[in-house]
Amino acid sequence: MGMTAAVVGASGYAGGELLRLLTGHPELEVGALAAASNAGRPLGELHPQLPSLADRILCRPDDPGVAGADVVFLALPHGESAAIAATLPESCLVVDLGADFRLGDPSAWTRFYGGTHAGTWPYGLPELPGARAVLAGARRIANPGCYATAITLALAPLLRAGVVAPDDLVVVAASGTSGAGRKPKPHLLGTEVMGDLSPYKVAGTHQHLAEMRQSLAGVVGGEVTMSFTPVLAPMPRGILATCTAKLATRVDTAGLQAVLHNAYDAEPFVHVLVDGMWPHTAATFGSNSCHLQVAADMDAGRAVVVAAIDNLGKGAAGQALQNANLALGLPETAGVPVDGVAP
Repeated sequence: MGMTAAVVGASGYAGGELLRLLTGHPELEVGALAAASNAGRPLGELHPQLPSLADRILCRPDDPGVAGADVVFLALPHGESAAIAATLPESCLVVDLGADFRLGDPSAWTRFYGGTHAGTWPYGLPELPGARAVLAGARRIANPGCYATAITLALAPLLRAGVVAPDDLVVVAASGTSGAGRKPKPHLLGTEVMGDLSPYKVAGTHQHLAEMRQSLAGVVGGEVTMSFTPVLAPMPRGILATCTAKLATRVDTAGLQAVLHNAYDAEPFVHVLVDGMWPHTAATFGSNSCHLQVAADMDAGRAVVVAAIDNLGKGAAGQALQNANLALGLPETAGVPVDGVAP
């Protein structure tokens, strides 16, 4: 009998994607499925794409089956994980897909989220230098945000190699509507989103900015300056992040590509595309992969890196399962898809 995995927030988009992946995991069995406002409903009413779990009845987060699981995934809105995590035994692995434990600076939490800072857990971006050693055997893991995952993977190797400067990072990133969660919101109605692109939380107000600065500052050993503009795109899932940075050396496109290849060619989920091919979101749908490409804009003196991920995959559920595998001593790729779904 395998280990059991409970999902709190099972009625949401990230929770549903987690369950889809867990049903194919060779070592983890689906345990308690919890959702506060939807407790008592069969899962099939909310996730008809999961017929194998359709008859499972959602429980409340305080159900004993949650605390009794070997792994608990918290797929909840920001600010709701800490109270539940405090009730779970130290012996079980808890992976928080929310932001509650990502930030090390309490003042950054207060600025971007408000309320009391719950603390800091190991940060679950395995591709960062030294991250796997920290995550192996961990009992608490803070899963990164979707924007932060794509942008950190795009820029970290170039910053670490010193080929770009950390003081003028500019990012414009488009995200699908599932990134805003499942709760109904007027501006996310199909009639409002279709045929439209709209920026939001501009000029340093998006909550993932603190997380990105923290991760990249750790790479360079000092401060980074970033301008970040998120854009809502008329698609259900996916992130396309276009990141630019000042070239710190006279490196050309081939040199920049070599840096990315050196960083990621041994990684199972990060793929540097062949020269001339650029990432696009549809190619990552349903996968835990990040697709990258880079070029040197010699006229502007800047590197241009483009990253694509599925915000519900590498940006949420897939990465959470990747992190759980590492913490449990399982193969990192177990139950986690590398390839996408098309068309």
